[in-house]
Amino acid sequence: MIRFLLEKEFKQLFRNPFLPKLIVILPMTILLVLPWALNQEVKNVRLDIVDNDHSSTSRLLREKIVASGYFRLNAVPTSGEAALTDVERGSADAILEIQPHFEKALMRKENARVLISSNAVNGTKGSLAAAYLTEIVQRFAAEQNAQLKPAVDAPVLSVLNRFNPRLDYKVFMIPALMVMLMTMLTGFLPALNIVGEKEAGTIEQLNVTPLSKFAFILAKLIPYWVIGFVVLSICMGIAALVYGLTPVGSLLTIYLYASVYVLVVSGLGLVISNYSNTLQQAMFVIFFFVMILVLMSGLFTPVSSMPHWAQLLTYANPLKYFMEVMRGVFLKGSTISDLLPQLFALSTFACFFNLWAVVSYKKRS
Repeated sequence: MIRFLLEKEFKQLFRNPFLPKLIVILPMTILLVLPWALNQEVKNVRLDIVDNDHSSTSRLLREKIVASGYFRLNAVPTSGEAALTDVERGSADAILEIQPHFEKALMRKENARVLISSNAVNGTKGSLAAAYLTEIVQRFAAEQNAQLKPAVDAPVLSVLNRFNPRLDYKVFMIPALMVMLMTMLTGFLPALNIVGEKEAGTIEQLNVTPLSKFAFILAKLIPYWVIGFVVLSICMGIAALVYGLTPVGSLLTIYLYASVYVLVVSGLGLVISNYSNTLQQAMFVIFFFVMILVLMSGLFTPVSSMPHWAQLLTYANPLKYFMEVMRGVFLKGSTISDLLPQLFALSTFACFFNLWAVVSYKKRS
């Protein structure tokens, strides 16, 4: 019986000419556009530099800041008040004010003071601009001190970013975007499929058969389980060809966790379909869950930066666990033994949602 149901499901999927195209086009669009649009790196910050020292060292600092590529010199006002006027007019985003005797303080190994101010209207841009400026100034001061009096016995310090050496934000985002794509395609298409059958009346033909509720739910899950593997393979192919990003860990680990995760989100979609009578109703419920699950998964902001109450809520979010798996395997080479808590959590979600889908399916025979 299940074999005939699966045959019917696959025929129904490919009978719709839009769905096979969606499975290919949506991953390509998301992975080729969003990693660039969601990049949190800030460049071309308009900067005013107030130089109260007028020394060769202060000019060298100014050149170093502009050469970094993050800042574009807007003006060199003669006072801090004039620079603040530029910020209020919107022509400048940040101010660097070099205090008098800056070069003399560096020569004497004293505190060489600079004042960094940033426009806080755009909080993200302002905080990143201030952080970039602080890092450049600190490196400049360290370089100047080393040139003035090199220490023979001083230890040499080198910074190594272990899992993302170039600090490329796209490397961090792409594995998480794969999770979002699998959620959209394999989690909520089953819900829309079943509700569409309810509106068309074709599901009533199944309700009057001796088909068990478990077999019905299983027949709805398996096609989207296969689609999940196809979507994941397409995503990893795009990541490798376009961004040169391949998983450091094992592909088997990724597919193992993906197989469990597809059961989680497909089960959630089936639960939604059991309580929805129209496509409009199902789409509103799906939109609600997509917004909550994606925003609280760690895709855009780290979970550790959320309020404590929000961090507690993320424990009930399956997207969070699979994103940790994808980022761990892609960037750190994590193994199954390293990701056992995530496997346990996803397995629990899969059992819970699919059992709920079987129990809540109202079969009228």
